Amino acid sequence: MDKMQSEDGRGVLFIVATPIGNARDMSPRGTEILESVDVIAAEDTRRSMVLLGKLGIRNKLASNHKFNEHGKARYFIDLLKAGQSVAVITDAGTPCISDPGNELIRSAVDEGIRVVGVPGPCAAVTALSISGFDLSGFVFRGFFPRENADRGRLLAQMRRGAIRTYAFYESPKRVMDTVEYFLREEVPCRMCLCNDLTKLHETAFRGTPAAVRDQLLAKGAYEKGEFCLILELAPEYLAAREEHVVSAEALLVDAMVRQGCRPKDAIRAVLADEANTYSKNELYAASLRLKELFG
Repeated sequence: MDKMQSEDGRGVLFIVATPIGNARDMSPRGTEILESVDVIAAEDTRRSMVLLGKLGIRNKLASNHKFNEHGKARYFIDLLKAGQSVAVITDAGTPCISDPGNELIRSAVDEGIRVVGVPGPCAAVTALSISGFDLSGFVFRGFFPRENADRGRLLAQMRRGAIRTYAFYESPKRVMDTVEYFLREEVPCRMCLCNDLTKLHETAFRGTPAAVRDQLLAKGAYEKGEFCLILELAPEYLAAREEHVVSAEALLVDAMVRQGCRPKDAIRAVLADEANTYSKNELYAASLRLKELFG
């Protein structure tokens, strides 16, 4: 059995993976730790109570969601320093993978508190494992960007890299728009779009963006559950065109000269350019530097 305290008398922080849909995927060790710790830090206590009820666990729950994790980290650190053990869980899957937990873990590491990972389900890794794609190297990018400017920058980064396989999370409300984005941009790729992994009606939509779109439309009621998108870019797509590296300041000056506009309008113009790889914050910082130089 895992020790709940370190040799110095301080509690241990356990990072415990929980099922992504099928409660039977909960590991015996993970169950044992959740039964034994003094406090369970949960993303959503209401959802966690359902899982704990299935496991027959009655334990002290405390919220640790993205809206309070910065302030709540100190609370958990104080408990750990006082000798209490804490387990971090998320609504589903492995904590910190596009879920809260990093702030607490960083604080624990800084304080010299022992942090122990208890491995288990992860939607991204599960989807990657069934994709059939090249997994000699892959990149996990969390949720696919919402804004087209951010999407364009990400796509440009993907083209300049050497990795072909990418993993994204997506919500059911935006999944069709995301698939159609790759279709509109004519990105040569294969997709493995997974829905409701490990659940009774789990589905994997496979093929080109056009084929996956048609499969979603054929299913009809696809706006349910969570999606994980695995994307494999065609080899010829990588570095298919030469990228010219230009400073953010030069891009802004060029836009102001050509359009006779102010810096804030130049920022909007550059962001609207699909070839742009700078973020809004980077362009804003560049405009401040120009102001310092030229007044």
